[in-house]
Amino acid sequence: MQILIGTSGWVYPHWRGRFYPESLPESDWLAFYARHLASVEINRSFYRLPTRDTFAAWRAATPQDFVFSVKASRYITHLKKLKAPELSLPPLIEAASGLGDKLGPLLFQLPPNWRVNVERLRHLLQTLPRGLRVAFELRDPSWHCREVFDLLAEHNAAFCIYQLAGFESPRQISADFGYIRLHGPGAAYSGRYGRKALAGWAAWLARQPLKTAYVYFDNDEAAYAVRDAMELKALLA
Repeated sequence: MQILIGTSGWVYPHWRGRFYPESLPESDWLAFYARHLASVEINRSFYRLPTRDTFAAWRAATPQDFVFSVKASRYITHLKKLKAPELSLPPLIEAASGLGDKLGPLLFQLPPNWRVNVERLRHLLQTLPRGLRVAFELRDPSWHCREVFDLLAEHNAAFCIYQLAGFESPRQISADFGYIRLHGPGAAYSGRYGRKALAGWAAWLARQPLKTAYVYFDNDEAAYAVRDAMELKALLA
């Protein structure tokens, strides 16, 4: 199994001096990041879709084996709530194609307090191009049910396992790849996991029947995310 570890985003000014050298210009941060970790989750695409040329520039700035996961636009997940994916998906897929063979999964993070809607999920899954890896972070617990798990498995789509603000989703495997998002061990987006917790995740990952696992840390406070990512990488080495 290949395990790709990284963080959710890499452009954090408060990482300067904690991870990025003080004198390093922001334009060189991605190349620096890619010398330490093998993958990153692009989260700015959730707020505003970058152009295909921007994705291509990120591809050119990273090593040959680097992998980008891409967070789908909130227009698809939060505003449209998966309606009419035949209209909303093509711009995302076309832009992300600028990553070429460095494109990993697309992540769809559904909003909290939006209850399960199996038909909309089914329609989106049926609209996606065959062979494209996709993962779903289902924030409302009503989605954590057998009908949804089976539908994801039917399309080889990953149920995103996540920890957020003291809540941990089921550790459900629904595809031949896994997708894990760790938003912080306590309060959201803060705090360090530490060696004991990371060793637990390393042991669990090692037992899973997966081709690939993508693990992203989102506890960006004080660059904890990148420190935890590198410690998990060392534990799995």
